[in-house]
Amino acid sequence: MDHTSRDQKPESVSSETLISSEKDLMTPSGIAPDNSTESQVLDQDSIRLAEKVDAIRQACNLQDLDALASYATSKGGFLQDELRRLAWPILLQCDDNVTESNLLSSDELPPHVDEEQVQLDVNRSFVYYPKCSEDELSSKKSDLSAVIKQVLRNYPMLCYFQGYHDIAQVLLLVLGHKESALAVSRVSLFRIRDYMLPSLSPAVKHLQLIPAIIEAVDQPLYHHLAGIRPFFALAATLTLYAHDIQEYSDIARLFDFLLAWEPVVSIYLFAAIILSRKKELLEIPLDEPEMLHFTLSKLPCPLDLDGLISSAVQLFGNHPPESLPSKIWWKIPQCSVLKTSRNIFDAQSADTAIKLFQQQARQLRNEERRKKVLRFLWSHRRTIGSVAVAVFIGGMSIWIRKKGLDSSILSYMDRLKSAFKGYL
Repeated sequence: MDHTSRDQKPESVSSETLISSEKDLMTPSGIAPDNSTESQVLDQDSIRLAEKVDAIRQACNLQDLDALASYATSKGGFLQDELRRLAWPILLQCDDNVTESNLLSSDELPPHVDEEQVQLDVNRSFVYYPKCSEDELSSKKSDLSAVIKQVLRNYPMLCYFQGYHDIAQVLLLVLGHKESALAVSRVSLFRIRDYMLPSLSPAVKHLQLIPAIIEAVDQPLYHHLAGIRPFFALAATLTLYAHDIQEYSDIARLFDFLLAWEPVVSIYLFAAIILSRKKELLEIPLDEPEMLHFTLSKLPCPLDLDGLISSAVQLFGNHPPESLPSKIWWKIPQCSVLKTSRNIFDAQSADTAIKLFQQQARQLRNEERRKKVLRFLWSHRRTIGSVAVAVFIGGMSIWIRKKGLDSSILSYMDRLKSAFKGYL
């Protein structure tokens, strides 16, 4: 695939950059220290990085998904954007070898209902990266708006949420305008579909997995945080951390990992972040829940991404979703993206994703109706209780009269009616 015609994009740390940055370590006089051991180490690092670059290219050529997942998880991920432009479309099943699901042009489709909010968010995009001129920034915002609108117009059932643009802008910067639209659609349908439903209640259910993971791993920390609901993780998990991470090289590297693993691993990553801050969190008194919530809602800085990714993978391996306490995994609907995308390497069609979306949307509507009925019954429980007792007594009275028992039993029924009234 020829990438020479694409616009210049901000690059993450490449192997050459890593090597040159180490070689730039100089003495105060500007003369490099004569240290043969250090030179050997640098040469070995240089060789290893070059070998990894070649191995990633080969895995892309062979469409070796398992190998790509392994490289995405290892230190540094895919190392540089040139390799990401090869690997990410393969992981998302939207590369040149996949003929399914080309998007229609935006001009062929009616506007999406959320486009006004899209434009407001696009106007606030690219806050931290890339560093470029105003004209270039304006062009990138125009591209971002076009990509998001094209995806939403092709899949009008998807509900835009604030922060979606943060995900889209990472894919845009790495893949370029033309290639990113299909990638954004695949992420929307197969990674964050639950977050694009008419309600955020599925996202809240996802968050309930976090305390369950902590409980399975660290009981003292779990009890310390027991009074804090996991809403602190909503912004990070909703946007695949793109809203919270400010360094382009960091978020691009993290996307290597997230795109190579099933969606629930994003939740395990946040649990790994919490566990890495155990000492800091335990030092905050229990009678300061606001401080606990504030601390948990901010990602640590600096962010040891490679260490956290390794911890998340270990957590996932030792405590898979099915084994978590309180059967929390079974409360996630079967049509949830967390369950239907367990194996991201299976062939996944957009039509199937749409059907699953519609099924979950129906479940949400039914659930909301049940909640409304229960709220109504609870708020009118005294009146409803009185009516129910009156109907019951009236029915019993008719039955007793038919049986000829009214002379002896009605006196007891009157007393029963009086007793019920005392409680209503």
